[in-house]
Amino acid sequence: MSRFFVLIFSLTISLVAAPIDLRLPTENRHLFTGEFDRFYMYVDRNFEGQATRPWQAGSFGYVRTAVRVNGEVLLTKFHEGIDISPIKRDAKGNPLDLVSSIAPGRVAHISPKASGSNYGKYVVVEHAWEGSSVYSLYAHLAEITCQPGDPVNAGSVLGRMGFTGAGIDRTRAHCHLEIGLLMSKRFDEWAKIHGPNPNGQGLFNGMNITGVDPAKFFLDHKVNPALQFSQYIASIPVYFKVTVPHAGTPEFVTRHPWISQGVAAGAQFWEISFSATGFPIAINPSKREVTAPTVTAVRDSAFPHRYLTRNLISGEGKVATLSKNGEKLVALLTDDFPASPATPVTTTPHVNPR
Repeated sequence: MSRFFVLIFSLTISLVAAPIDLRLPTENRHLFTGEFDRFYMYVDRNFEGQATRPWQAGSFGYVRTAVRVNGEVLLTKFHEGIDISPIKRDAKGNPLDLVSSIAPGRVAHISPKASGSNYGKYVVVEHAWEGSSVYSLYAHLAEITCQPGDPVNAGSVLGRMGFTGAGIDRTRAHCHLEIGLLMSKRFDEWAKIHGPNPNGQGLFNGMNITGVDPAKFFLDHKVNPALQFSQYIASIPVYFKVTVPHAGTPEFVTRHPWISQGVAAGAQFWEISFSATGFPIAINPSKREVTAPTVTAVRDSAFPHRYLTRNLISGEGKVATLSKNGEKLVALLTDDFPASPATPVTTTPHVNPR
């Protein structure tokens, strides 16, 4: 596929892509009023003897697990989603808020068993945006009122908010929302090598979904209703780049053609631009020759990179290398692992938490 064709394809997609009918999943609208302490569900924190309940810990990104590094406090645990507080509760404190789809799509999966994962009872909806699939995930539900395959509109009810799953109770009941992309259609084969094995949740295991900040997407979309998901991704800062040997177009690029600006037939090397959280922002052909996945660029930092990238890369300053976690992430994204003769390449859609 020539660069000219890809540029024309991307331009065509941007011209014909309809505006996204995007809505918050519950009645809680405090994100748009700037009352973030009323929008996000707090997390109990005890750091250096001080107990706090920061609402920031319910937002996306590195918002949990404080550590002191070089005299400064860093938050190092990645929260891949946002926790939305309830607006209504009954006399016992149970949340009454309904949880709805953020946009038109179809129900890709439901998990009605509370003990099936850390997400508790949850739903995944597939959205067709710009010719590729984007997924939204709604976790910790008390009940689910939809079925796989159901078509949904923005605002279609999926279930009711609850506190099923790990790490929450009635007081901290919330809707955990994620928006992301599927990493690989061969996840079950990857899981047999890197875990979890056995993979009881299938293709939509949470380790196979890479997410972005839902709240910022909502806020940016409110300012610009014509904003497309690819444009939002392009606005995410790059933290590090990895060049990989890969003959031909990666399957991830085939599923998300807007992520590449220069797909070329016969390309042997590709450069992946990652956010600090490990989200692939761009994947383009590279003239740099490598024999194995190699970090070829990194943002300068005064702190060890492992603290700022959920240990995907190691090193300091302008020097970095892939950690074991980083190697596994790149392998999953590029399908660079042995095929399993006992497992079909395409698996049944399911979900599992990180």
